Amino acid sequence: MGWWGACIYDPFMRGAERACFAAWRAELLSTAEGAVLDLGAGTGVNLQHFAPRVRSGDIERLVAVEPDAGMLRQLGPKARSLGLDVEQAQAPAERLPFADESFDTVVSTLVLCSVASVERSLAEVRRVLRPGGRLLFMEHVAAEDDSGRLTWQRRVEPVWKRVAGNCHLTRETERHIDEAGFEIEAITRESIRKAMPIVGPSIRGMARKH
Repeated sequence: MGWWGACIYDPFMRGAERACFAAWRAELLSTAEGAVLDLGAGTGVNLQHFAPRVRSGDIERLVAVEPDAGMLRQLGPKARSLGLDVEQAQAPAERLPFADESFDTVVSTLVLCSVASVERSLAEVRRVLRPGGRLLFMEHVAAEDDSGRLTWQRRVEPVWKRVAGNCHLTRETERHIDEAGFEIEAITRESIRKAMPIVGPSIRGMARKH
């Protein structure tokens, strides 16, 4: 995304964060436990929601992985302001620099839309999760139940990817998670408030590694 994208990301997302994302993150991440990997951690928006779990001892280790150096430069000060000891790694989701079965929980919030390969990313998530480990996800997705909106998503996507850091509008993320060898145990489908209609459809929930 580059330094400019990293600078404008939080202000650009502020409306949706206030309208729904903050509450969704808080609910979703309240179940994170053990060794936790925040995949595509960005500027560290999830950190405030991890903090209570770290302080209670439910999260024993917190690792943030992010391919963009500009994003990581903003994440560090946020972690320090919250008094969090966060391990940081710069790497893409498709090549995670961690040993097999290193984590109890992997968190993916608004990440799988922009990775180069959803399949390879989820294969890596599965590899680093311990048996029975959980993937907590919150992603915008293709409008599969709205043919008119899906048509517009497909029309806009080629340009959207170029201006929005490889963000895809038509990814069928629920199907990818299922096909990657996870059992989806909870899922909520809801429209993102304060978002353009083409990025409105979303899913969030929990999937467990078989």
